[in-house]
Amino acid sequence: MALWGGRFSQAADTKFKLFNDSLKFDYRLAEQDIIGSIAWSKALLSVDVLNADEQKSIEVSLNELLVSVQENPEQVLQSDAEDIHSWVEGQLINKVGDLGKKLHTGRSRNDQVATDLKLWCKKTAQELIVHLDGLESKLIELARIHQGVILPGYTHLQRAQPVTFSHWCLAYLEMLERDHSRLEGCIERMNTCPLGSGALAGTAYEMDRTALAHSLGFERATRNSLDSVSDRDHVVELMSCATLSMVHLSRMAEDLIFYNSGESAFIEMSDLVTSGSSLMPQKKNPDAMELIRGKSGRVFGSLAGMLMTLKALPLAYNKDMQEDKEGLFDALDTWGDCLSMAAMALTDLKVNEERTKEAAQGGYSNATELADYLVAKGIPFREAHHIVGVAVVAAIEKGVPLEDLTVAEFKVFSEVIEDDVYPILTLEATLAARKALGGVSPTQIEYALTSAEERLASRDTSGIVIRSARLTDIERIESMVNHWAEKGENLPRDKADLIESLSEFVVTELEGKVTGCASVHIYDTGLAEIRSLGIEPGYEGRGQGSALVDLLVKRSEKLEIKRLFALTRMPEFFMKLGFSPESKTTMPEKVLKDCAMFVSQHATDQKALELNYKTSMLLHKSMGKN
Repeated sequence: MALWGGRFSQAADTKFKLFNDSLKFDYRLAEQDIIGSIAWSKALLSVDVLNADEQKSIEVSLNELLVSVQENPEQVLQSDAEDIHSWVEGQLINKVGDLGKKLHTGRSRNDQVATDLKLWCKKTAQELIVHLDGLESKLIELARIHQGVILPGYTHLQRAQPVTFSHWCLAYLEMLERDHSRLEGCIERMNTCPLGSGALAGTAYEMDRTALAHSLGFERATRNSLDSVSDRDHVVELMSCATLSMVHLSRMAEDLIFYNSGESAFIEMSDLVTSGSSLMPQKKNPDAMELIRGKSGRVFGSLAGMLMTLKALPLAYNKDMQEDKEGLFDALDTWGDCLSMAAMALTDLKVNEERTKEAAQGGYSNATELADYLVAKGIPFREAHHIVGVAVVAAIEKGVPLEDLTVAEFKVFSEVIEDDVYPILTLEATLAARKALGGVSPTQIEYALTSAEERLASRDTSGIVIRSARLTDIERIESMVNHWAEKGENLPRDKADLIESLSEFVVTELEGKVTGCASVHIYDTGLAEIRSLGIEPGYEGRGQGSALVDLLVKRSEKLEIKRLFALTRMPEFFMKLGFSPESKTTMPEKVLKDCAMFVSQHATDQKALELNYKTSMLLHKSMGKN
């Protein structure tokens, strides 16, 4: 039965009903409508519209309905109800009889749908925050793994100056962090509750709307009833956040498509996110990235449609506003799917370091360095720019890079050029020269990465920061390693040994304190061992051990280590991370000799485990870590 039929003497035409009804899409608001209805029943209790027994009966029935909907959301679609509000009210009446008809007292579908939609938007926005965090984390991880990889930078799709793969990752991280910030701001602004605004003039029952807002998790109640029922700014803002973020994802997708092409061959994307051709068996197409690029148009269109719907609506509610949901649902679903797929695409991404470096060396990307060299010799930059341009033309005609020109050939363009020009023309020198904040020098990349890791960790409920060890960490590493050595878990190590092996270590931080460490030692046999895994007493059980091993596994994979093992008295821990029990007799003799003293003197019950790379990969994917 329609909620508004009393005024009408004829039933609505079937075609109109199909055109008018919204249940086919607003069924997604079922949970929010039920939760809002429970809160409203308590508000009605506070103004004596319902007594305690009536309110309790309604609340119990609505909670039963909520459980049922959570188990099977699409059951709602079996109904011919006009919208989700009609469906919930009808189900309640079926359960409690005429008592259910009292629930709508003082409430309108106008403030009801506005509340439902805000509750849904808040929940979905928080889920999108998690998706953003996941992709940001993946970019930081990729940047850390490929920190030293040189990559050609482009302007106008022409090779311009060398950068690093880390710098490229961090550029997109900046974009995503802005997306994150905008989404958080949107959540903050939508944190107001319209319930109790009635159809447009407010409810006639003097209830405490602030308490009602708090009961639904809102910061406060809305201040104006006309605005409350007609406000869809949060819808536009969320779609705007999605649109701009999809611009970023589409740009990243285009870069990766280009880098993955045969002409560039900078990367190879995982089989998990690529497909083949039905005709050409050699093809490996970057479909995931192309779909992200294509789906961005859907999101842009949804925003444009919503703005056009709202642009000339008078106050207060109009049926046009029913058009807010389908576009919003699709836009946010698409955004979330694309964020998730982008993170998956960065998983197992292979970078062809030789090819990226070769490409960076081509294209005369060190021309600016030569101009800066001339400026340092006293030549005005505009004149230096011209000299270098002429030199590049000559190098092109000769078919060699700038650094292959002889001093005599350089002197044709400027007499000030001497042998000291060659060191500044190397790729390494070009990168190292960019020391200013935001530049591509190794020190700036490390600073940017560390800062990014700290920013992300500040949002992470685990609070873990993981990074390469520094000399200032030695005291903490020594303390943790030797604490666990006394318990037979690690080989005792002195400070001199730890300093010598510092490059092998990674550490975790919690609450600004180094609370975990581990290292990977590579033998000349090509075998590598995870060593010195230690967590500060009192900080166990917070995921640091898994995070440390996870990063060391990735480092080993990047170095193309074929076999990675661990000796441990906690085999179950390593087995959860993809390691399998292995006989020590399968290890090379030199490795056994290196381990013999440790095994015999400190832990005769140590078990050898070796990483099963295939199992590890599957585990990381299922855990969302890799």
